[in-house]
Amino acid sequence: QVQLAESGGGLVQAGGSLRLSCAASGRTFSPYAMGWFRQAPGKEREFVASMTWDYGTTVYADSVKGRFTISRSRAANMVFLQMNSLKREDTAVYYCAATHNVAVRLASQFDYWGQGTQVTVSS
Repeated sequence: QVQLAESGGGLVQAGGSLRLSCAASGRTFSPYAMGWFRQAPGKEREFVASMTWDYGTTVYADSVKGRFTISRSRAANMVFLQMNSLKREDTAVYYCAATHNVAVRLASQFDYWGQGTQVTVSS
């Protein structure tokens, strides 16, 4: 079984930056891709970014393109989300997830999830 644990969330002013980390542990870890999703109060979970584990191919939601960057460390079994120019609408619980499937934008296709980390952006 794979366990994912996020860290790095917090309170930040609009225009600021945060870096989220996700550590994977458990049995041999070799997903097809890792992803970040977020869920704001009263809203459905939405895709933020993903990266294929072997080749590092990235996909971003339009709402974060140019502001967020996903990266990984295969040696450390970790994935990161650098968030710059944060906006109030980025406020949400952010989840790290791993998938063996190729549909890297669909939450339903991800096999493993972390517990989430809160990101709050104030004006």
